[in-house]
Amino acid sequence: MLAALARVRDQLFRLVIRPDDRPDERLKKQALVLTSVTISVAALVWSAMYLWLGRPLAAAVPLTYTVASVLGLAYFARSGNFGPYRLSQISLMLVLPFLLQWSVGGFVNSGAVMVWAFTGPLAALVLYSPRRAAVFFAGFVVLTLVSGVIDPIVSASTAPLPAELRLLFFVLDLGAVAAVVYAVLQYFVAQREQAQLETDRLLHNILPVPVADRLIAGEPRIADDYAAVTVLFADVAGFTPLARQASAAEVIGLLDRIFSAFDELADRFGLEKIKTIGDAYMAVAGAPVARPDHVLAAADMALAMLNATAQVSADLGRTLEVRIGMHTGPAMAGVIGKRKFFYDVWGDAVNVASRMETFGRPGRIHVSGAIEAALRGQYRFEERGTMEIKGLGEMNTFFLLGRAE
Repeated sequence: MLAALARVRDQLFRLVIRPDDRPDERLKKQALVLTSVTISVAALVWSAMYLWLGRPLAAAVPLTYTVASVLGLAYFARSGNFGPYRLSQISLMLVLPFLLQWSVGGFVNSGAVMVWAFTGPLAALVLYSPRRAAVFFAGFVVLTLVSGVIDPIVSASTAPLPAELRLLFFVLDLGAVAAVVYAVLQYFVAQREQAQLETDRLLHNILPVPVADRLIAGEPRIADDYAAVTVLFADVAGFTPLARQASAAEVIGLLDRIFSAFDELADRFGLEKIKTIGDAYMAVAGAPVARPDHVLAAADMALAMLNATAQVSADLGRTLEVRIGMHTGPAMAGVIGKRKFFYDVWGDAVNVASRMETFGRPGRIHVSGAIEAALRGQYRFEERGTMEIKGLGEMNTFFLLGRAE
């Protein structure tokens, strides 16, 4: 039974959801359709009960809601215009319960059926802005006051129902309204939480997880200083002439294979991918989470990157090599941007590592003297000697060869 109801619900949702709807729009449409259909079913039950009691005028009121809801849903499904459907549904939810109460004979005789009207302001609060929803709530208050003023008149002009039936309607009205509101809000909250999880997942894909969690927690500005990190740059050698000869699909496919392999290595060795710029790849060890072995982790990843590039080259039947540059030193990191967040690293560690990559050689890992000093005795190096590095002057640099025997 529940599975069948779920299939009917999903079919109704497919009638009104458009492929280009934003997640929040989709959720609002689903919540209103679910509320409208649920109340329409309840309205048919109430209409049948009033007909059985010999109150055709009272029975016509909930029946009117059902018919109007079906017509409104058909219009919405055909036109895709959510605004009129939303306004008409909320207005019907607000006004018709009061009309039903007046036709039956007031608060007591109707079992306070006007409580159904409170679904109108609640729906407006979900579907409109708080300011707009306040208008519907004000309408509820006004209609309640009017009901109080005219209650002696309508109760005196209408034959009362037996006490047992009045009690039954009190129980049904209060219980049914509570059940409908709870069920719809539970669905809305569950879908909202799912949407929030998806948003968090996307943010975690864009930013480092610790940084994303700090943003989600409400930290207004993320800016951190690090005494020492290790920055790694990699660049595909000969990429420009390759890009001229290949199609866009081939170029993008090639970069995707290489960079996806590098991403897997970053996860394995605990580095944080910062960005790709064209055919260049940047990662850092020791930020955003500080670690004492950041130089070793970056060195192991750099060596694995050479192997991964060779594997991709063999798989694709192309000659591919990367230049890799590394340096360790102080840096700062943080998030910039308001709409499109971007986590980046700045400082000497970045500048020198970039120069190491630029002045390196294809298939080699070019590192600064600071890297060699930190890994001396644990890794093998080939001294390149003193060379002039643009913007940095003379530096004694090395090629990282591998772990020490």
